[in-house]
Amino acid sequence: MPNKRTSASLNIRVATPQDVQAIHELSIRVYGEGNSCTAGMIRGQIAAFPEGQFVVEYDDDVVGYAASFRIDEKTAMGDHTWMEITGGGYASRHDPAGDWLYGMEVLVDPTRRRLRIGQRLYDARQGLAEAKELKGIVFGGRMPGWQRRKKTYPTPQEYLNAVVNRKTSDQVISFQLRQGFEPIGVLKDYLASDKASGGYASHMIWRNPYAKEMPGETELPHGQKEDVRVATVQFSARMVGSFDEFMANVEYFVDVTADYRSDFVVFPELFTLQLLALEQKKLSPAESIEQLTRYTPRFIEKMREMAIGYNINIIGGSHPTRTDDGEIQNVAYVFLRDGSVHAQEKIHPTPNERYWWNIQGGDEIGVIQTDCGPIGVLICYDSEFPELARRLADEGARILFIPFCTDTRQSYLRVRYCAQARAIENQCYVVMSGNVGNMPNVENMDIQYAQSCILTPCDYPFARDGIAAETSENVETVAVADLDFTDITWARAQGTVRNLRDRRFDLYSIDWKKGV
Repeated sequence: MPNKRTSASLNIRVATPQDVQAIHELSIRVYGEGNSCTAGMIRGQIAAFPEGQFVVEYDDDVVGYAASFRIDEKTAMGDHTWMEITGGGYASRHDPAGDWLYGMEVLVDPTRRRLRIGQRLYDARQGLAEAKELKGIVFGGRMPGWQRRKKTYPTPQEYLNAVVNRKTSDQVISFQLRQGFEPIGVLKDYLASDKASGGYASHMIWRNPYAKEMPGETELPHGQKEDVRVATVQFSARMVGSFDEFMANVEYFVDVTADYRSDFVVFPELFTLQLLALEQKKLSPAESIEQLTRYTPRFIEKMREMAIGYNINIIGGSHPTRTDDGEIQNVAYVFLRDGSVHAQEKIHPTPNERYWWNIQGGDEIGVIQTDCGPIGVLICYDSEFPELARRLADEGARILFIPFCTDTRQSYLRVRYCAQARAIENQCYVVMSGNVGNMPNVENMDIQYAQSCILTPCDYPFARDGIAAETSENVETVAVADLDFTDITWARAQGTVRNLRDRRFDLYSIDWKKGV
C-alpha cells in the first residue's frame, strides 16, 4: 500500500477579534518587543474596517497579516507620516466613503519566507479594491537598502529612482514593483523607527483597472439598521438580610430588562456595598472593604448564571476585589450571555477611595468583545479622564458604560458632563448607571444622588439633546433605549463634525506604555 502524503494547509481569510493575540505575537516575531503593534491597535484595525484585515494561516498558525483601511484621495496622495494617516496605528482615520485603500501594515513570519505569504496578502488587498471598485491601493513602503547604499545614492529619491531603473535592487521595493505598484515620490519622516530606511518611505500606488470614477465625495448611505437595546438600572440602596436577598433584588432587574429583550443591562458602581448591612457590628472603612472582597466568588458565579439564564449581557456595576498581587481594586465585572466573564479595573480611584478604603488603581484599559461588538467600561471617576475613552474608541468601542456612585448633585454633574463630552468627542454612545437611596449604617453609602441616562453624540441622526433616555432623579427605576450603530458609522464618516478623523496627529498623540 503506498504511503499517504498530506500537504500542509495554507489559508488566507479575513481577520477576526479572536486572531488579535496571534497577530500581536506575529508582530513581536517580526519587529521585536519594542516596536510591535499592540493588541489594542490590532483590535482597533479589525473594528474599524473588518473587511480590510487579512491573516494567513499555515497549519493553523497565523504566519501573515495585512492591515488596511479606506481613505480619501487628497489625504492618501498628500504628504503624511504613518502615525498621522493611521490614527496612531488604530486605523481610526478609516473613511467608509474613501476611494483608495491604504495599506498600513504587512507582517510575514520570518521563519516562513518561502511560502509567498507577502504576495498572497497583496493579492487579497487587490481583490478587495477591485470588489469595492476603489481607485486603487496606496501606502508608504520601506526602503531598507538605502542606508547601506547612501554613499552611492545620497538622497532617498535617487535611491528609489535607481531601484525603479534596475541600477540596484531593494528587497522590499523590488517586490512591490513586481506586484504592479509604482512610486509617486518619497515620504519624509514617515516612520522614525525604520532606521534602515532613514525614516523615509517610498510613496507607492497601484491603480485599479476596474475602478469606477466617483465624482466628488461619495455619500455614505445609512443602510440597514444595526440596533442594540440597552438598559440602565438606577438601583436603590436598601437593608438586606442575606446575600441571597441582595442577589434576588439584582435578579429582578435582570429579569425585567431581559423581558424587554435588552442586549445589555448595566448596574451602578459599588452597588454591592449593600452587603455590609449584613455585618453584626460596625466596621471601619478598611474592614468593610476587606469583608466585601470575601463575597467576590459567589457574586461572580451568581451574576454569570443570570447572564446565561436570561440571555443578556450584564455590566455588573463594580465590586471591591482583592487581586492576585494582594491589592484591593474597584473592579467592574462584565458577564456575557455566552458565559464568559471579563474584568475592567478602575484606573483612577478617587481621593476618598484611596484614603478610606486603600483602593489601588488598575493598570490596564481595553475593549471587551461581545456579540454586539466591542464595548468599553469606565468606572465613575475614569470618565473624567478623556484619554481612556479615546483609547477605547480607537479600539472600536461604539458604546461606553459608566457605572457611577455619587453622593451630591455636584459630584453627579461632574460625571454627567464628562460622560456627555466623551460621547461627543468620540462619536459614541455612553450609558450611565448610578445608586440612589440611603444606608445610614454603611460607611460612605450614607446618601446617594443619581439620574442615570443613555447619551448620544450631538448631531442630526441622534436625539435632539444628546439624550436617548434618562431616569427621574433619585428614584429606583430603569431606562431603556434602542441605539443604532449605523448612525455612529455615518456620523464618524460624514457628520457635521468628525472628531475622530479630524484629530491633528501631526501635532499631538497619546503615548501609551508598551503592554498597556
